[in-house]
Amino acid sequence: MIRFFRHYVPLNVLMLLMTEALILGGAIYLGVSARFLDFGVTPDKLAPLFPKALLFTLVMLGLMTASGLYATEWRGGIRALLQRLGLSFGLGLITMSVLFYLFPSLLLGRGAFLLSFGLALGGILLSRALFIRWTQVGALKTRTLVIGTSSRAAHIEALLSKLGHASNTQIVGYLPMGGSHHFVNHDRILDTTESLPALAERLQISEIVIAVRDRRGGGMPVQELLQCKLRGIRVLELSNFFERENGHLQLDSMNASWMILSEGFDQGMLRDTVKRLFDLIISAAMLTITLPIMALTALLIKLESPGPVLYRQERVGQGCRNFTILKFRSMCVDAEKDGKPRWAGQNDSRVTLTGRFIRRTRIDELPQIFNVFFGDMSFVGPRPERPYFVQDLTQKIPYYGVRHTVKPGITGWAQVRYPYGATDDDAMHKLQYDLYYVKNHSLFLDFMILFQTAQVVLWGKGVR
Repeated sequence: MIRFFRHYVPLNVLMLLMTEALILGGAIYLGVSARFLDFGVTPDKLAPLFPKALLFTLVMLGLMTASGLYATEWRGGIRALLQRLGLSFGLGLITMSVLFYLFPSLLLGRGAFLLSFGLALGGILLSRALFIRWTQVGALKTRTLVIGTSSRAAHIEALLSKLGHASNTQIVGYLPMGGSHHFVNHDRILDTTESLPALAERLQISEIVIAVRDRRGGGMPVQELLQCKLRGIRVLELSNFFERENGHLQLDSMNASWMILSEGFDQGMLRDTVKRLFDLIISAAMLTITLPIMALTALLIKLESPGPVLYRQERVGQGCRNFTILKFRSMCVDAEKDGKPRWAGQNDSRVTLTGRFIRRTRIDELPQIFNVFFGDMSFVGPRPERPYFVQDLTQKIPYYGVRHTVKPGITGWAQVRYPYGATDDDAMHKLQYDLYYVKNHSLFLDFMILFQTAQVVLWGKGVR
């Protein structure tokens, strides 16, 4: 994994993105050269094409990211891959045509562009075929040794089984540290009397993960772990391993002292100011673009059912301060006529016809741009919950209050990584992603979340 601004990006995904960026940019040069049968490479010929190649590359990478083609957790088949590539290149053709119309200086010529476009599509299909083969044979996987065979260690095996080829980690084995109960597959337990440095050298270990809870009484081979670290082998706490591999903080593997001493969980005036400026600029632009959509939505809601167009609800924001959130009403007016708050269910009968459409397309969230503009929310952050649920979940789930140290958002890391939550167990899983965001939030991570939100909207993930 490569870490950018404290956010982990898988090395194979980063290499795929860089390779496809070169393919997309190179397709412009090759397409123009082939169209005019001029393959002579000189600086005076390359320079004018650079801004056009760069624009095409950025447009296509943005659309492919929004379509989920760089999502580490996506493991769709060939058919799904072709669907997403088709959508990306279809939107790319439309986008580039609009840009050529608005900015004629970018125009390549119809024949040259279509040839470049075809070469780009062929190159991307080839790179994807090679990438799938590459991940299947386990290239670039990190050979990892786990210290411990407890239930905490068993979580590692469960996680890697779920991630499949998307993970860059290969567990070589588990080294027991006392105790008679083993929760991992017994065939994976290493029965050896070798010293830890010798074992690591023989098995070509690059990383050691410590999955032992009780480290008192001299059971941990501290000196041997130090020797391994001095020989260039990474040594990780289990909490850091889950943070890196799954983009969340595992609640049952973390504690308050780890949160205090670990990198992250930083707050500051500079960070808040930059984020606020980002929210103001984006919200003003979004309001300008989406006002016609909001006006049409308001009309459809009013025509379908009596009642207010906007749904106002009290939510808990930063610092546990309450505010009123705005959404388009997607349910009938007596959805909670008994006065008792409840989660939305799958195919909820309270949702209107218009409401079902605006929920699926996330149009019901658009009025929250006003909440962002006036400072109650941010574009990216943990989703705000109602006071009733916050009070209940704070008592049931440890560290739930930590999510209120940052502004809530229209979208968030939990929203793009976990499906819709409608139970206390779902709330606990989503909290693990919210804690990751609170620990590592930056503008880089915000942009990543915004791109992945587009994927959620396009493919209707987690809609209820």
